[in-house]
Amino acid sequence: MKLAFSTNAYARHSLATAIADIAGCGYSGVEILADKPHWYPDRFDAAVAAKIRKLLDKYGLAVSNINANCTFGYWKDAPPEPFFEPSLMSPLAKLRRDRARMIRNTLRFAKAIGADNISITSGKALPTMPPDKALQTFCESLKPILDMAQKLHIHIGIECEPGLLVEWATELRDLIDTLGSPMLGANLDIGHSVVLGEDVPSALKLLRGRIWNCHIEDLPGRKHYHLIPGLGTFDFAALKRALDSIGYERFVTVELYTYPDQPKVAARQSIAHLRKVMA
Repeated sequence: MKLAFSTNAYARHSLATAIADIAGCGYSGVEILADKPHWYPDRFDAAVAAKIRKLLDKYGLAVSNINANCTFGYWKDAPPEPFFEPSLMSPLAKLRRDRARMIRNTLRFAKAIGADNISITSGKALPTMPPDKALQTFCESLKPILDMAQKLHIHIGIECEPGLLVEWATELRDLIDTLGSPMLGANLDIGHSVVLGEDVPSALKLLRGRIWNCHIEDLPGRKHYHLIPGLGTFDFAALKRALDSIGYERFVTVELYTYPDQPKVAARQSIAHLRKVMA
């Protein structure tokens, strides 16, 4: 089992500190946050990417994913829903264009640092964008991005999340089949499936062969709050069996943005627990 840790737990620290800590805790991979204060995708700078790649090489870390799910750095005066806006299905064309530009820059960044995949979300169906119209807009915005991804050979994983337009594994499977791009798949957050009430082994089987990265975290029952593995109710041994059953060999990334005050403690405790239950 290849374990990684997401730098979004280090939102109060530099990317260099996050990478050094994560490597020091024993992880073989790192997920890089494509947002402030780490690598912000407003533009692509090859020299900056080269420095980050050297840093990764120094600490011997592979990249499990480039997390472009949110863009907090975009807003000075945050709108009512800043988490997933701007999205590819925003009611405003300018916001859709800006989001597409940032995703294209993230693809360039992934290529430059040796990453295989990035993740994005659909966003929410906001006022004036009912689900049918929102899905059509999302697909139209995503098609040229997928063309670029195929040229660069960088995979794009949609992260399903409760409350978003694409929230269920079945909806993502339909989207993958509809768009038909070999680059499109899942950044599957296992905890999100639990919160939604999805059967995790069934979701894994449904998306088999199209899961570019898995996010994991513990949970208090089915409440959507990311906990350090071992502090909640999730059965990680059962997850290991389910992942083995589909032949999953890519990274499992611990995502604990809920611990910005103690990210190194969260990283260390997580890997200690996961090595016991998922070895």
